[in-house]
Amino acid sequence: MAERVCPWWLGPILASPVRRRRHNPAEILGPWVKPGMTIIEPGPGMGFFTIPMAEMVGPSGRVICVDIQEQMLAGVRRRAKKRKLDGRIETRRCDEGSLGIDDLTAAADFVLVFAMVHEVPDPHALFNQLSNALRAGGQMLVAEPAGHVSETDFARTLRIAEHAGLSLVGNPRIPQSLTAVLQKQGNAKSSQ
Repeated sequence: MAERVCPWWLGPILASPVRRRRHNPAEILGPWVKPGMTIIEPGPGMGFFTIPMAEMVGPSGRVICVDIQEQMLAGVRRRAKKRKLDGRIETRRCDEGSLGIDDLTAAADFVLVFAMVHEVPDPHALFNQLSNALRAGGQMLVAEPAGHVSETDFARTLRIAEHAGLSLVGNPRIPQSLTAVLQKQGNAKSSQ
């Protein structure tokens, strides 16, 4: 797996509305993101998925973005403020060893890991920390770019996630992506 982080100056290109032709956030995330949810998004870029998720979770939900690059997080904050969603979005700067989400044990309903696992030097630590932050029964959508990640490497990623307590529950179709929906093992809390 590669360990090269996408440069921050590509952030505006990755957040471009033109990208919606290939990756429509509402279509991709609609089955999982609901009002009131707490979502964690590591590696959000400048918020291509973050902004739509903040709209989808509504005023009682929140999206927590974690990135190693302050420039990416600044882009998320600018875009969120422009859309008046900054109260629903929290940004956190992390480092190579930790996502900085230890205070979120069993707090997240959903995690979006989109096109970033191949950039992480320690995917074991990534999935362990994200699994710890997911509530029992919470789900994670993992998508990796098919052009950058081989099926063998993606299978290795899924084995790492399984060791972190996540079970494969589906493989949605996302253009030009290898995908998996994972669920945190354990009994889900009743939402009613």
